[in-house]
Formats: sequence, C-alpha cells, structure tokens
Amino acid sequence: MEHYQDHDLGKNEIREQLELQLGEQLHALISASHALSVRTAGRFDPSIQPAAFHIIRWLYSYGPTSAAALAESTAMDRSSVSRLVKQLETLGYVNRENSPDDGRGVLLSLTELGHQMTIHALKEKENAFYERISNWNNDQLDAFITMLRKFNGFDQPHA
Repeated sequence: MEHYQDHDLGKNEIREQLELQLGEQLHALISASHALSVRTAGRFDPSIQPAAFHIIRWLYSYGPTSAAALAESTAMDRSSVSRLVKQLETLGYVNRENSPDDGRGVLLSLTELGHQMTIHALKEKENAFYERISNWNNDQLDAFITMLRKFNGFDQPHA
C-alpha cells in the first residue's frame, strides 16, 4: 500500500511541477501580449490610452454593440467606457448611432478611419506573434491551435 502512495506522491509532484511550468509560460505569453498591446495602442494613436485601444480592438473584432455590452465584454466600468468612447468619437474613430432594433438604444461602431487604422496598427502585433511560429511546420501549428482551443474552452475542431 505504501508503494502506491509513494507512486501517487511522485505523480502529484510531477504534475505540480508541470503546472508551475505552464503558469510561467502563460505569464510570459500574457506579459508579451500586454506589452505588444500597449505598443499597438501607441501605434494606433499615441494620444489615446491602451484601454481606449482595447475598446477599438473589441469593436473591430465583434462589430457594433451597446455601451453596456461593451463595458461588460471588456470588464470595464460603464463610466470608463463612456469617457473613452467620447474621446474616440471626438477623434473620429468611433461612431454612435440609433439601434435599428430599439430606437432608444445606441450602438457604437468603428468609423472607416477607425477600421483602417486598426488594421494598420494590428499588423505589428500579428507580425510579432507570427514571427515566433514561422519555423513551425503545419502539424506543429495545428497541434498548438488544437491545444489552445481546448485550453480556452473551445473544444470543437477549428475550421
């Protein structure tokens, strides 16, 4: 019986070490992504805060939405979103229009200028990550995507 406990203890220690290594790698990825996001925000427009670029990036990815949904989706409070959106509107990057579904509701969306500048700014961020995988073969890249999808809770196969 003691042999099995020792064996399980060894397995637990190995698992714990692997999880610590995973944590280190995730931290490195998140830190690199954050640093790139800050640089990308500066490339987009040095006068805006990275949080404002986070709103731009969200609207670029998901399209028109209400301020309330934007606040919830970006984990920002509504007053911060309102202040940042007002700045982005003044700069000509975000448009505010009445919702076609609810005349009282307002939808926020990127202007053409905001859309084009986002594409330009994101190229730097994408290039930095694509450079890291440039020497991977397709099987390695596919395996990485599959594991990331599973880790992120998207267990369905990718297209």
